[in-house]
Amino acid sequence: QVQLVESGGGLVQAGGSLRLSCSASGRAFNMYAMAWFRQAPGKEREFVADITWIGGSTSYADSVKGRFTISRDNSKNTVLLQMNSLKPEDTAKYYCAGHSGNEYDYWGQGTQVTVSS
Repeated sequence: QVQLVESGGGLVQAGGSLRLSCSASGRAFNMYAMAWFRQAPGKEREFVADITWIGGSTSYADSVKGRFTISRDNSKNTVLLQMNSLKPEDTAKYYCAGHSGNEYDYWGQGTQVTVSS
């Protein structure tokens, strides 16, 4: 069983930066990848970025490419999301998720990111 805990959300002005972190505990060694998703009120949950534990292969949503960077620290079972040049449309609750290989089996509680104009 895996537990995920996010931190780092907050309120920032447009153009600012935030760094989110997600710490995995338990049987995290069995996970294939971890990812960040976000969901704004009244909108569908959307994929933001992911990274594989072995090799560190990354993927990004087009909306965040060039602004967000996902990274991982295998020794600490932690994934980071560095968010730069934030825009009001980035405002959402951000969730980290663990992928077992076939599906996202584990989810954190989420951390709120609010970007003011």
